[in-house]
Amino acid sequence: MQIEIYNMTVLNDKLNISLEAVCDSFSSLLWDIEYYKCGAFEVYIAASPRNIEIFQTGRIVGRDDDREHFGLIESVELETDAEDGDYLIIKGRFLMCLLERRIIYPTLNFTSQTSYGAIVQKAVENNALASGNRLIPGLKLGKIQGACWDTETKLQVSYDNLMEWVYTICKKIGGTANIRLSKIAEEQYEMIFDLLQGEDRSILQKENPHIVFSDSYNNLLSFTYFTDTSVKRNFAYVLGKGEGEQRKRTTCFTNSEPALLDRYEVYVDAKDISDEEQENGETKPLSEEEYSELLKEKGKQNLVPTKTKSESQIAVQSTQFQYGVDYFVGDFVTVEHHRFGIRQNKIQLVGMIESFDHNGRNLTPTFKEA
Repeated sequence: MQIEIYNMTVLNDKLNISLEAVCDSFSSLLWDIEYYKCGAFEVYIAASPRNIEIFQTGRIVGRDDDREHFGLIESVELETDAEDGDYLIIKGRFLMCLLERRIIYPTLNFTSQTSYGAIVQKAVENNALASGNRLIPGLKLGKIQGACWDTETKLQVSYDNLMEWVYTICKKIGGTANIRLSKIAEEQYEMIFDLLQGEDRSILQKENPHIVFSDSYNNLLSFTYFTDTSVKRNFAYVLGKGEGEQRKRTTCFTNSEPALLDRYEVYVDAKDISDEEQENGETKPLSEEEYSELLKEKGKQNLVPTKTKSESQIAVQSTQFQYGVDYFVGDFVTVEHHRFGIRQNKIQLVGMIESFDHNGRNLTPTFKEA
């Protein structure tokens, strides 16, 4: 496996990317792919005048065996040591971090039922694809893949950070977003913004081959599991426009209303939700029902389930399942630990750290219960 370093320049709103170097002499590489947040990478390599010239902030790092994830160098650190030698530590995040440079402005308002896929694409289009100073050169809308993105809703959002808001929607519906590079001509690329959804490969379904990690199969090398109810919030009081007792308000919960010791309340300040909308250049008030729907959607984004998480180390050379071939980040799998009687029939792989060093390749997955 080799890493590739690209130089990125903008000329007349066109994105030009040229391959600067190919490197396989790094001491270590961390490649952290995440489903519900922006992934990251780290390269540890011997310092030399050539490497200092190659690894510069603003350049892109890719892998010759991964055409879906590309990192943007955000920091370069030089460490000098008379005994251990001089090293560069290069860190950055994947290209989704470009959306962090924009906020949602002006207000994005959907008062009729609209799919989450269309809503997110519209937010990116308005705040990163429109011509002018806010344009992110080379960024294009890509595919929408997965039934979760067809779910419809009504919502209003303004001033939120674009990247953080996109991942908030992803967590809510179970999807993910990614920006990849696509070559369109010699040294000219497009950045493609895709909306995706993982596959169910757990034992609870019959369409796909089952992926099971278990100590009895010798493909689960280590296992940690925890659950935490301290962050749980399952009932929201949402207050919108107005002052004092005149503030418009609603409540929000999922399924049946929680009660007694099972009720975890949260207050949501939704003054930023406007009770008006622009239509054909004219401002008109929203009906009570329309505004209540927008408040409820705001409330849903603040509900927090019980935090459950497990981290493991799995066998890289497993003859049963190959990461990146048989399963991917975002997929649902089954994890079991016979010694402690723990079995998670359907759990989502929400992150995978691939690490490469002198000891070889290691895989450290992070799972989250469905």
